[in-house]
Amino acid sequence: MSIDRIVLAFAGAMILVSLILGIYVSPYWFWFTAFVGANLFQSAFSGFCPLAVILRKLGVQPGAAFR
Repeated sequence: MSIDRIVLAFAGAMILVSLILGIYVSPYWFWFTAFVGANLFQSAFSGFCPLAVILRKLGVQPGAAFR
């Protein structure tokens, strides 16, 4: 699995988890949802993603988006 697919899967999972926590635990979890969305938005334009940097250092194969 490439960095691109891992980043997208991780972001999607974090969004879903934070939505569930926002509904059932505390609405403050929606701030985490906003953070993940903002990070995805900025990485679309800059190509920089903190998770991609970590995965690259762990030796995961890079994809087309995050090098």
